[in-house]
This record gives sequence, structure tokens and C-alpha cells, in this order.
Amino acid sequence: MQNRTLEIGVGLFLLAGLLALLLLALRVSGLTVGTGQDTYKLYADFDNLAGLTVRAKVTMAGVGIGKVTAIDLNRDTFTGRVTMELEKRVDNLPVDSTASILTAGLLGEKYIGISVGGEEALLKDGGTIQDTQSSLVLEDLIGKFLINSVNKESK
Repeated sequence: MQNRTLEIGVGLFLLAGLLALLLLALRVSGLTVGTGQDTYKLYADFDNLAGLTVRAKVTMAGVGIGKVTAIDLNRDTFTGRVTMELEKRVDNLPVDSTASILTAGLLGEKYIGISVGGEEALLKDGGTIQDTQSSLVLEDLIGKFLINSVNKESK
């Protein structure tokens, strides 16, 4: 009898460990089981999306307010079109708000930061953020630095 109780206890402990591992894997990967929160979609067009991925965070003042759900090419303007899903609690964004692609740390992941504008008109579900700032590409900066240093040496 005592042996059976011990086996059930070990089995429950292993089951709890596996569930904790599954929850941790979901958290780290950015997947969710289902938030149940109401969301709405906004779009933004960027000249350069370098490194931005689907499921990247969308933040405002450092607080997570949504995620990137799709990245496509806008065939009319030949820019990268990002679809964002934002929480309904921030459905009062002015139409002149700015979306920027930022980097978490020096070599960290890319995410979108939204800066609030001052207009009274608000973005609606399915609206587009017009003012965007593209991703900063480290290779381009290094290339410009090297070209400038070569040009200075040749003078």
C-alpha cells in the first residue's frame, strides 16, 4: 500500500514537471495557449524590416501592448507591410503616432515601439500608421564608417 502511494506521488511530481516545462517552452517561444483578450489590427509600412519577425513584441513606453502577426511586401509602394495585433485597452492611439523598429540590446531581437502623437483623430481597427522609422542595420553603419575613414586617409 505504501509502495503504491509512493508511485502515485512520483507520477504526479513528473506530470507537474512536464506541465511546467511545457508552460516555460510556450513562454520562451512567444506562443500562447489563448489570451482571451480583445485585440484590433493596425498596419505600418517600413522601408527596411531587417530582422523583424512574426510574433515580435509591440510596445509603448516599454510596456507590451501587442505583437506582429504578419509581414508582407506592399506591392504598391514596394515597402515592408507589418500587421500588428494590439490590445483593445490601447485603442485610443492618435493618427499621427509613430512606429519604429527597435533592438533589445546591442544584438538582441527586433521589436516595434510606438510613440504617441498629438492629434485628436484616432486610429481605427484596420488603420495604418503613416509615420514609421525603419530598422537600423548595423552592417550599413559599419560600411559608412569604413568609407568615411578611407576617404579621410586619402586626403
